[in-house]
Formats: sequence, structure tokens, C-alpha cells
Amino acid sequence: MTDHREIDAIRALLSSKPRPVGWAERRHRIEEVGAAWPIADDIKVEAVELNGFSAEWSLAPGSDASHILMFFHGGGYCSGSIVSHRRLVTEAGRAAGARTLAVGYRLAPENPFPAALDDAIAAWRFLRGQGIKAEHIAIGGDSAGAGLTVSLINALLASGEALPACGWLISPWTDLTLSGTTLETKDAIDPLIHKGYLLELAEAYVPAHEHRKDPRVSPLYADLKGMPPLLIQVGSDETLLADATRFAAAAGEVGVEVTLEIWPRMIHAWPLWNAKLEAGRQAIVHAGNFVRRCINGAER
Repeated sequence: MTDHREIDAIRALLSSKPRPVGWAERRHRIEEVGAAWPIADDIKVEAVELNGFSAEWSLAPGSDASHILMFFHGGGYCSGSIVSHRRLVTEAGRAAGARTLAVGYRLAPENPFPAALDDAIAAWRFLRGQGIKAEHIAIGGDSAGAGLTVSLINALLASGEALPACGWLISPWTDLTLSGTTLETKDAIDPLIHKGYLLELAEAYVPAHEHRKDPRVSPLYADLKGMPPLLIQVGSDETLLADATRFAAAAGEVGVEVTLEIWPRMIHAWPLWNAKLEAGRQAIVHAGNFVRRCINGAER
């Protein structure tokens, strides 16, 4: 699937500096690492200002502007941005043959739950207000953004609204109670995500009066019946591996069409480094094909 030297080089990049302390430093670091390689020259981007947060359109040559991949970045609800995920999002749009809308939702701890979910719903309303059909929209995200993807779809289900064509989840963080067994068993090999760090993020995102088992916070505990087709991609070397496998099982048990891909030797959100990682490019191609089929109606 990949030359081991490539993923080892990414691991070296991620460990080349001490782990940052403080929200400002963490936000700078994820942008620095995520934007290490710029977007392709042929991508057109356009900034959008929504009500209290930013978004960004992107379009690759030959893509259908009426088909949309809306993407929520990772970063534990406390960091990450349009900038940090621009390369991933724009290449995913190319693979899917769709226009993308990257959503820069408000971050905790300044804006705790439910701010991110409110912004996700607002971004969906913005797309629908543009006259774009629900079945021509795919929603995706990595890590916390993947959890936010599920929470948005659940909100649409609860309100009886039309649903997107599909959901794409990269290394999803689905359980903020932190009960997954791989938080322990994969701790020594995951270069990025550790239980103490996740606990800090969860405390920053979820107010003390809210329960972390709330399905809007931890979609593992949601009623997933009726969700559209889902593609879940996760690395074998992730502490969040159990968040993905348990969620896939929970969705599959209630009849959701789920494709689970566990990528050998891959680390958290590895498609971010697609510019220098063949497995990252392959994962994006897999996801693009999935999104394209769903949006084009082949799986509906």
C-alpha cells in the first residue's frame, strides 16, 4: 500500500518539535504542519463569510460545481482550520469531482459545545439556501470534524429534513467519554493522539453541565438508524481505532450501509499529508470514488 519510509518520514515531521502548550501555540502548530505542502496550482478558492464564522469554496478543473463536498476539519474542536486542511479538502474535491466547502466553525474553549454544531447546521442551511439539492451534497470530516459530520446528519434526521448523499469519516472521534480500548493498546505507537490530550480537549469543548455521553457530543451513543451511506477510514496505528470500529458496528447493526477501511501502519488523519504520502493519496481516491457514486445516485 505504501513505502514504509513515507509514513516514517511523516512521523519524523510530527515529532520534530516539542508538543506545543496552550491553545494559540497548538493552533499555530496544526496549521504549520497541515499546510507544509501548498494546494495545487490549478485549484480555485473563494472565501465565504457566514454568520460569525468563515468558509471557503474550492473547485478543481472538471469538477461539477453543483455537487458539493462539505468538510469539517479536525483538531479536537479546539484547533484546526481551513488553512490546516486546505490541501486535503481541495484534493478530496478533485477526487470526488465536486466543489468543496471547507467550514471554519468556531472553536472551544472560547466557543464550547454547541457552537461547532450550530455552525455546522448553519453551513448546511447556507448550502441549501444556494439551491443545492441535499442529494448532491456529501459531508465529511476528520477526527473531531468526523464526529461533527455525524452530529449534523443526526440533527437533520431528528428534524425530518432531507439528508446528504453520504458521510465520509476519517479517523473519527466518536466517543468523548474516552472508553475505547485502543486508547491504551495503541498508545505507544500513535505519535499524535493520547488519552490525556483527548481528556483536555473534551473538558474544553463540553461544558461541565453537559454529559459527554450526549449523542450530539459523542455520536457513538446516537440512534444511527436512517443515516445515509458512510465511509469510515482509520489507521491501524491510531489510539482512536476503537472509536471507528465501534461506530461502524453500531451503524451497521441498525441497517446503515457502512464501509470500514482500516489502513495498515497509518496514523491519525494520514490523508492530510497526501502530498508526500502515497497511502494518503490512495485514501482520498477511495473516498472520492465513494462520494462520486453517492452524489451521482448509484447507491441511493
